[in-house]
Amino acid sequence: MSELRIFYHENGRLKISKNIDTVRQTELKDIIWIDLNDVSEETEERLEDFLKIYIQEDEEMEEIEMSSRYIQTDDSLVANSNFMLDNYTLEPVSFILKNNILVSVRSEELKSFNETVKKIYANPKSFPTGQHVLVSLLETRVEYDADIIEDVTDQITLLSKSIGTTSDDEPLREDILIEIKDLQEKVMIIRQNIMDKQRVVSSMLKGNFFLDDLQPRLTMIIKDINSLFEYTRFGFDRLDYLQDTFLGLVNLQQSKIIKIFTVVSVVFMPPTLIASIYGMNFRHMPELSWGWGYAFSLAAMILSVAIVLFYFKRKKWL
Repeated sequence: MSELRIFYHENGRLKISKNIDTVRQTELKDIIWIDLNDVSEETEERLEDFLKIYIQEDEEMEEIEMSSRYIQTDDSLVANSNFMLDNYTLEPVSFILKNNILVSVRSEELKSFNETVKKIYANPKSFPTGQHVLVSLLETRVEYDADIIEDVTDQITLLSKSIGTTSDDEPLREDILIEIKDLQEKVMIIRQNIMDKQRVVSSMLKGNFFLDDLQPRLTMIIKDINSLFEYTRFGFDRLDYLQDTFLGLVNLQQSKIIKIFTVVSVVFMPPTLIASIYGMNFRHMPELSWGWGYAFSLAAMILSVAIVLFYFKRKKWL
């Protein structure tokens, strides 16, 4: 949904406007944030002309190299970062900071932006400039990333329990490997997402562009990001362990099946041998004319099976 939001101060109060003309009617020092959500090219061009900035196209934001995601000059800053959606796809967002006015460019609805707007309305005095808005957006995004990691961790735990509760007689679900692979993909995307944030925030700290009161908050964001890296690494390790466990259980089930076939084959080998002997058509076989020959052969077969089963039981192979 296309939407333009302009946050500015008027007579000591925070106001919001969706009219592009507000930019020209308001003093630049009173504007703190201009949020562009899939707006028209005409709107972008008018903002570029008035604020003397360059707004990147979607293709430029997606194709830009990681090393060029942060550009800083004497009076402006451009940062490109990916924000993750609920379906684990990455949405490129461009931030332009000039004259303490933040311009954000995106094409999707993002929870972290809506949450930041709530924070601004709840405590407008904490957002005197666009720098404060940008730092709050990054803080909120990292909080959402932590929630997503927690959700994936819960999914891994449920999958682990489903594997652990499988009985010996119940065949293992073939889709478990697919679930493990999907979770690995999710963790990989999350790791890529927070790595992107780490590079951007690290560049902000090195550039000394932000106000002194925002430096500790940026440092705290870096610490939170580093802790998220540990959680993603732990998630990868758990998924690798689950994969190895699942494959081990599959091998055990296959071994049990092969063991059953082996036992059956060995058990019936002696009776088969006896039946083969007495099935030969030689003329001089004393048991052929013996009245108890048939009963004797059956008894020999049953006895041979019992001996083999007794031996297997004693060896604890059954």
